Amino acid sequence: MKLLIIGSGGQLGSDCCTLLAPDNETKGCDFPKVDISSKESVDVCLNEMKPEVIINCAAYTAVDGCESQLDLSWKVNAEGPKYLAQGAEKIGARLIQVSTDYIFDGKKTAPEPYYESDTPNPLSQYGKSKLAGEEAVAQYCSNHVILRTAWLYSATGKNFLKTILRLVIQDPARELKVVNDQYGSLTWSYTLALQIKKLLHSDLTGIVHTTSEGYSTWYEAACYFLETMEVPYKMRPCTTEEYPTPAHRPANSILENKVLKDAGLSTFIDWKEDIKTFVQQYREQLLAEARQG
Repeated sequence: MKLLIIGSGGQLGSDCCTLLAPDNETKGCDFPKVDISSKESVDVCLNEMKPEVIINCAAYTAVDGCESQLDLSWKVNAEGPKYLAQGAEKIGARLIQVSTDYIFDGKKTAPEPYYESDTPNPLSQYGKSKLAGEEAVAQYCSNHVILRTAWLYSATGKNFLKTILRLVIQDPARELKVVNDQYGSLTWSYTLALQIKKLLHSDLTGIVHTTSEGYSTWYEAACYFLETMEVPYKMRPCTTEEYPTPAHRPANSILENKVLKDAGLSTFIDWKEDIKTFVQQYREQLLAEARQG
């Protein structure tokens, strides 16, 4: 299968390249080689490569930054998927668009999860721009899959777990405050890439929730990760109100992978099991990076 992975330098994109390349003719592209906010750039890329499947992992993911960088966030998160969808339809390609839990308002009481059929109501500009991207993909590409995921982490790039580890390693005496009233599912980008690999050989279309099983708060996730890393820490839980940010975040980001399960396609396991494997594989690398800053 001829695959084009957009955003191949990011957490999910790099894992997709690693996992999918052995069995497919895989090409990874990242900015500036392809600029998805430019229709011309997208058209040139697609016409040159003629992929059968496009996996769009590219996004402007700085949630707080989206509040002030409206133009950039909408170009990348909304217009980019639109151009990819139009291009995919033109060449007869399937488009897999990666989206987010932040398209929901989080007003359900945890642990009640959000289903694919629930009505989106984003609180932030990030969520609004990603929802617009979803709508464009559904409108312009008949053969599409929209993957909503959440709380991604990996050994590469920036993410919550690596930030927490760096703060603890560099200043062990510092007591960290971590939000304990937002719920979601930490999802390893590698396991999401494994799920995408399975979806490549299915005819599933539409919206699909793709997160690890189980849930936690940010505080609970941080504690479990650091304990698994065997790193001492000082941390106390706090409320969202005590830790204000420019962007409003949903209090409940728990997604239920109903469509995957109903189709018998889910490969996800409990988030804690993934953390154990992740730490087993990358502990020394993570510690070395944290010490360097």
